[in-house]
Amino acid sequence: MDDADARLLAGTNPFPETIDERLRQQLTFLIEVDRLKTILRQSPLAAVDRRENDAEHSWHLALMVTILAGHADEKIDVGHTVELVLVHDLVEIYAGDTPLYDAEMTLDQAERETDAAAALFGLLPADQANRIRALWDEFEARQTPEARFAKAMDRLQPLLLNWMARGGTWRTPGVTADDIRARKAVIGDASASLWAAGRELIDEGERRGWARPGATRSVG
Repeated sequence: MDDADARLLAGTNPFPETIDERLRQQLTFLIEVDRLKTILRQSPLAAVDRRENDAEHSWHLALMVTILAGHADEKIDVGHTVELVLVHDLVEIYAGDTPLYDAEMTLDQAERETDAAAALFGLLPADQANRIRALWDEFEARQTPEARFAKAMDRLQPLLLNWMARGGTWRTPGVTADDIRARKAVIGDASASLWAAGRELIDEGERRGWARPGATRSVG
């Protein structure tokens, strides 16, 4: 076992070599992505007073795709879209979470996440590594109806949690309601009805004082 293998979670208690090599690679990957449960996001949970983690976020998106697919402006393959949202944040295991309103962290986000994708997905057998990487690339590019809807869910879910928190990350210093609208507008690329609902939540949040009125800065 080399140093890189030893740093993996499975490296602390390696699978027996009597198990088929392909299966050992798959199991090693599945154990490594258990780290996703430890990556905290900024969004507050609705049910308890703590922040959500990336695994909870990804599960919520998968369920949202299943429930809200009928609101997609373009026909989507629900199963494929679920795959996209389950894969999209795996890179944060190594790259860390980049908060939506943190302009400084976004500067090297693409580089960090690309490096993380190569390292993490490379744990899988080559054919599966290529397929999972293709899903991640598809989500990032937003060139397919499924990717656009997946991205819409990624922006709508924290909007719902922040509504339940009476502001949540909307209260980030320097962030205004106009900033929030600008960053959430991508929802409208996939669903006019969901974006109309999202805008109403932001507008009402602004009226209630949960978000600062007016534009003060660009959030990148």
